[in-house]
Amino acid sequence: MLLEVNNVTKQYDIDGQILKAVDAVSLTADKAEMLSVVGHSGSGKTTLLSLMGGLTRPDTGTVIIDGIDLWALRDNQRSELRNRRMSFIYQFSSLIPTLTAIENIILPTAFGTFGADREEYAKELLGIVGLADKARAYPSHLSGGQQRRIAIARAFINDPEIVLADEPTGDLDEQSEAEIIRLFHRMNREKAVTFIIVTHNREIAGQTARQLRMTNGVLGSSGVNSSLMKK
Repeated sequence: MLLEVNNVTKQYDIDGQILKAVDAVSLTADKAEMLSVVGHSGSGKTTLLSLMGGLTRPDTGTVIIDGIDLWALRDNQRSELRNRRMSFIYQFSSLIPTLTAIENIILPTAFGTFGADREEYAKELLGIVGLADKARAYPSHLSGGQQRRIAIARAFINDPEIVLADEPTGDLDEQSEAEIIRLFHRMNREKAVTFIIVTHNREIAGQTARQLRMTNGVLGSSGVNSSLMKK
């Protein structure tokens, strides 16, 4: 199993009131699996993603990546593991405005080891997201959908095994949304990337093999799309 979340809890003290953002959640995800977590705003989805990605320390429970306990690692070891094996895609692209599209894509390689052909791979990724002609464009010259696709290309520059996506199509039009989901399926199919997609959009969730629902910090099964399950 590539990812194991075991009985993870995260709570916050807000003016003397204890809020359980994530309440004894367990889940697993295998290599090349695509699953979604759906739920209303405030249900704990984003906190769960942060826990899975090693960005937020759980109060109880463990997060295991390919047999490695994330929170048994030192901070620098955990950062190195994230950089080598995981990527995040957020609702907002967060591109550096003074860098070109290809420079934005290459940026994560500055924090780890990567071959000299990193620019060639960035160009390949630009082609995959349909923006081969935008390599030298700055973010201000790109549409919102194009910026999102640049951010997605950036998420793949280090060949992650796991991609954690938080409302990745949240503010996009239907066409851009469909293009991005197609890209996710392509990367899932061609590069065996595991996707965990947090969304409030049931249509997006329905395009993943397995759907989970989060309500008040509690996670439960929502459905399975058998046509998308790995054989």
